[in-house]
Amino acid sequence: MTDSFSLQGKTAIVTGAAGAKGIGRAIALTLASAGADVVAADVNLQGQDFDLEGTAEAVRKLGRRSTAIKVDISNEKDVDNLMEKTVREFGTIDIMVNNAGVGAMLPSIEIDRVYWDKMMDINVRGCHFCCLAAGRVMKDKKKGSIINITSISGIKPSQNQYVYGISKAANRFITTWLAKDFIPYNVRVNGIAPGMVETQINAHDIAQQIRFDHSGGASPRRPLNSGAFPQGRICQPQDIANVALFLSADASVYVSGQVIVVDGGVSV
Repeated sequence: MTDSFSLQGKTAIVTGAAGAKGIGRAIALTLASAGADVVAADVNLQGQDFDLEGTAEAVRKLGRRSTAIKVDISNEKDVDNLMEKTVREFGTIDIMVNNAGVGAMLPSIEIDRVYWDKMMDINVRGCHFCCLAAGRVMKDKKKGSIINITSISGIKPSQNQYVYGISKAANRFITTWLAKDFIPYNVRVNGIAPGMVETQINAHDIAQQIRFDHSGGASPRRPLNSGAFPQGRICQPQDIANVALFLSADASVYVSGQVIVVDGGVSV
């Protein structure tokens, strides 16, 4: 690894890091592998698909410092507490990855206020609170990288993802707006817009789009059509984590205000 991709001596916060097979854990481990200490944050501590302390322990096994902190990102006091604990234990915040979010497929005509409020509280308010709270720390040290995990649903309408798409479009706007506001402080703000990623949360949706070929005793997954997975495979959390590493490191020092689409070519 070249020095431009090294995160040695840096501290990162990754929200939504509890998923055992999620994007957050992949990002946390990738940043740790590059040398960063990592604060793993999530509202979920442990369950069938979640293990926040497990993420922190996996980071420690890579030789980096890590701690697990429970946080509801839609609660501003929780977010402030996350920042304070991080600075107190690790000294600073160099990288903020806003990965936590919720999503569900529901036709627009069936959406009620409870569904709308939950999506906006977590996906929009949460991203906003974390960006500003981390940005204040980075502003004082005149350096930092904020990365917002958005979605191609916030760029191009997707079936039954009306509110989710609106919330992710808002994430894109937060990203570009704050990139402009934070430029004087040498704080970069960028986004990653994944397509469908193979995580435990998306398992049902993926199953709707793929079929299994059981011939020969093997079960390779094949796309129903070339538009669903143009590269012949499903995006993995590591694909997103690799881009997060680039945006975290000095390799992307001249990149700010951008949302990088990672969808294997679906959008084109």
